[in-house]
Formats: sequence, structure tokens, C-alpha cells
Amino acid sequence: MKTVQISLNSIDKVKSFVNAITQYEYDFDLISGRYVIDAKSIMGIFSLDLSKPIDLAIHTENGVDEIMEVLKPYLAE
Repeated sequence: MKTVQISLNSIDKVKSFVNAITQYEYDFDLISGRYVIDAKSIMGIFSLDLSKPIDLAIHTENGVDEIMEVLKPYLAE
């Protein structure tokens, strides 16, 4: 499992993020405080506070480099 911080500060970013990760069969969780949300759920993402970066847990050891390449536009600085 790998955890990175991402920023989803616009509706378009949320939509493109969900479209990007749904092509993978791995599980992705967004962690904000005590809330853990399925990252493939647009409704779940909008229940979080998107004004600050969120932790994304990627539940796989395989293909992490490829996933990180896809996540580049969403990574928090």
C-alpha cells in the first residue's frame, strides 16, 4: 500500500480524477481526518472537505509507478 497527498479543489478535477482511477481494479481510499471514502465514488468525495489536501491510499504493490504517473496532475505540492 502507498499513500500520497492529493488536491481535488474543483468539480472538474474530481470528475477527471475518478475517471482516471476507475480504469484500475485496485482499491483506492481517500482519508480525511476520521473519514475513509472509496476514491472511486464521486458522491463520497464531495462529502469531504476539498479545500485542503487529502490522503489517497493505493491498495496495491504492483503498477504503482504507472498509477503515480496518472496521478501527477492531482498531487498536492
